[in-house]
Amino acid sequence: MSADVIPKAQAIAAARAVLDRARVRIARDRAAGRLSPEHELICRRLERQQARRTAEQTAHQTAA
Repeated sequence: MSADVIPKAQAIAAARAVLDRARVRIARDRAAGRLSPEHELICRRLERQQARRTAEQTAHQTAA
């Protein structure tokens, strides 16, 4: 039974690989101007959220 179970590290690595490929594809489409205005707004919103999270983490680490 244990042979059918995928190790956690392997599952995470596979998921990250899929995510990385998707991010590269989105970046390529965005650079070529192939994203719809709605998808461009979604990308910008996600970038703002990520920047905010990074700033909060940096501030938290600096304060600690």
